[in-house]
Amino acid sequence: MDKVYQAENALELRDAMKRFKKKRNEYSTALKSVSITVKRGEVVGILGPNGSGKSTLVRVISTLIIPDGGDVRVFDIDAVRHPKEVQRHINRVSVEASFFKKMSSMENLIYGAKLYGVTDRESKPKIREILGSIGFDLNRVNEPMEHLSRGMQQKIALARALLTSPMLMLLDEPTTGLDPRSKKDVQALIRGIRHTHDASILLCTHDMDEAEELCDRIGIMLDGDIIALDTPHALKQRYQQDGQAPNLEEVFMAATGASMEDIEAKKLEEEEKKAGVK
Repeated sequence: MDKVYQAENALELRDAMKRFKKKRNEYSTALKSVSITVKRGEVVGILGPNGSGKSTLVRVISTLIIPDGGDVRVFDIDAVRHPKEVQRHINRVSVEASFFKKMSSMENLIYGAKLYGVTDRESKPKIREILGSIGFDLNRVNEPMEHLSRGMQQKIALARALLTSPMLMLLDEPTTGLDPRSKKDVQALIRGIRHTHDASILLCTHDMDEAEELCDRIGIMLDGDIIALDTPHALKQRYQQDGQAPNLEEVFMAATGASMEDIEAKKLEEEEKKAGVK
């Protein structure tokens, strides 16, 4: 534990690689020698279109899949050699957060706490404290999850992650599909997590406004590679033209050669063509 608290960085990746086998002698490369560092207390965003490798990156860091090469360290702990130790210090929230839909939010949270060895007696007051801090209506804690809006369910997902007091949070598209009000609520919660829970955060998103608003540094990811990584201000300075600082969308286009929408449309077209061939 002393080693964890003495570590300078929350996360260090060096040349992390991952390929997936599609069929015999054919592979798809999801991560191409990715290197990134998240300092203690820092929020780093990974901005990229769907299919760029963001979710694979999160799964590698959270030890759900093993990289094919490179080095992954969480608080200076080797994530490949010591996955169980790493899991004690991280938690992951994704766009497809899963629950027992017939059970209430309280029951889901109690169950999640039990998986980490926390008793009902310990977890119940902590659950109410966390839910109150994120603006969740405590009068609805006993309603089935299937009766709650997507925004409320995503708040429960974040609350579940906070129950274990993670030192590193991995947020994979946490606001995708939410209505504007719910999105603002979840973004405010993410800001609060940083300050009240002393957590470091890796935020993967394709929402440029979200990345700029929440992150200290932003990495632009395309085809499994991080092609730029810096503060929003420094990225705008790097890609400015004629003395005019671009917005983040213009930075993305300058770095990748296309808009987020065009990249996603092209990838979808390619996938449809492949499906048609089959």
